Amino acid sequence: MDEPSHSPQRIQDRAFEFACRIVRLHEYLCKKSETARRIGNQLLDSGTSIGANLEEADAGQSRADFISKCSIALKEARETHFWLRLLAATNQVSADQLKPLTQEANEIIAILTTIVRKSRGNREV
Repeated sequence: MDEPSHSPQRIQDRAFEFACRIVRLHEYLCKKSETARRIGNQLLDSGTSIGANLEEADAGQSRADFISKCSIALKEARETHFWLRLLAATNQVSADQLKPLTQEANEIIAILTTIVRKSRGNREV
C-alpha cells in the first residue's frame, strides 16, 4: 500500500537527496577556482557521508551502534553546514543560491539531533 503523500519523508531518503544535490554542487565547484574545488572536496566528503552513516545506522547491530552512526551523521551534517556557510561567506557561490541547501542542512541537523537525543534518553548531544 502506498504511503499518503503528506507523510513525513524518511531521514535516509532526505539525506540521499541532499547528497545528490551536494554532488551536483561539487561538480559546479570543480569548474571554478582552486579554492572552490578544495572546499568542494571537503563538502562532498561530509555531505555524502550523512546518508551513508544513516544507512549503516539502519543496519546497526545494537542500540549503541545505531546511536554511534547517527551521531557521526550529525557531526557530518554540521560539518557540511560549515562548508556551505564558508562558500557563501567567501563569495565562491552566492548565499541566495546556497540558501535551499543550507536550509536543508539545518533541517537535517535538527532531525538528527532529535533522533540522537531520544535514542540516548534525552541526554545532551
